Amino acid sequence: MAEKKGDFFALKQYKFIDLFAGIGGFHIAMHSVGGKCVFASELDKNARKTYEANFTDIEPSLFEKNDKGEYLYFNEDINDIVPSQVPDFDVCCGGFPCQPFSVAGLRRGFEDTRGTLFFNIANLVKEKINAGHPPRVLFLENVRGLKNHDKGKTLSVILGTLDELGYGYSYDVLNAKYFGVPQNRERLFIIAWYKKMVDVDSFKFPYGITETNDVIYDKKEVKEKAKKTKVEEIFEPSEVTTQYTITDKMWIGHQARKERNRMNGKGFGYSMFNGESVYTSTISARYWKDGSEILIDQSDKSLNPRTLTPVEAGRLQGYRIIGDGWVNPDYSKNQNYNDTNPEFKIVVSKKEAYHQFGNSVAVPVIKKIASEIIKQLM
Repeated sequence: MAEKKGDFFALKQYKFIDLFAGIGGFHIAMHSVGGKCVFASELDKNARKTYEANFTDIEPSLFEKNDKGEYLYFNEDINDIVPSQVPDFDVCCGGFPCQPFSVAGLRRGFEDTRGTLFFNIANLVKEKINAGHPPRVLFLENVRGLKNHDKGKTLSVILGTLDELGYGYSYDVLNAKYFGVPQNRERLFIIAWYKKMVDVDSFKFPYGITETNDVIYDKKEVKEKAKKTKVEEIFEPSEVTTQYTITDKMWIGHQARKERNRMNGKGFGYSMFNGESVYTSTISARYWKDGSEILIDQSDKSLNPRTLTPVEAGRLQGYRIIGDGWVNPDYSKNQNYNDTNPEFKIVVSKKEAYHQFGNSVAVPVIKKIASEIIKQLM
């Protein structure tokens, strides 16, 4: 019955804004549960190019321009946002950067956030509350390290600010590998709700999905019950992927560095996976440099390892990218890549594509949280 309730609410369209939007992982997720994006903000010019290419058909009004050719609702620099010019919204999405606050006193809150990017979110929300249009839900994402950043002061200031603005909140760390994505990727999520509008004590996080796509709400059960994955699900056909085989020089360098680090007691070096691996390590924005964090073993073909293709890097984050197809066509039918998902287009260079996907959220995690927000808080 819970799913039906979600479907019912999805029919009632609600509005969201997409701050620090990147290439639109939040947009895909919120759109999938009935959300209409009324404002987005992203500074990086290549990410903006990808964002517009992928969402101009879904949400053409988002990219409207004035007589001077300036975007009305697709902001570039978040510091330039004028809150009164941002359309009213129900949900604020934001994967904001992790920055320290200069904590002035013991009472940690809004004033301590000045001069940081989080302040832009808090100030926009505050101005909307003052104007009589409080956002109902804040959907925030950050690196796992935010929990302990600056000895816990950073998170303390953020939560103190939410409380000061009148929001209740829940936060937790979720891992993409339990949501049908073959990647070990942990991220911290903060879900906040305006207490005068939403009468709940807490938000129940989804910790993963089962083989039948049911939500797992008990953290203790997630390892045992989560949907099984394998890295091969993201692979393009081998006639494409062998072109990404690394050179002898690079392979020798990777092995030498790993051995050097081992001798020095450091755990850093390349990481190797194959099609049967359950998941890869976390893909990062630096993947384009040498791909060392995720190399794919090709010893069965008597070849050096290879890097992921840009298409595979995107699929690793749950984007439906058709590329040159799949090594096994059946994988194109799973819940992340079947045609119920919008096709995602790569419109930038290989280097930029790796950078963008490494910086992205894992879409299936965001989708599942978005679905729970609709059920529990809307």
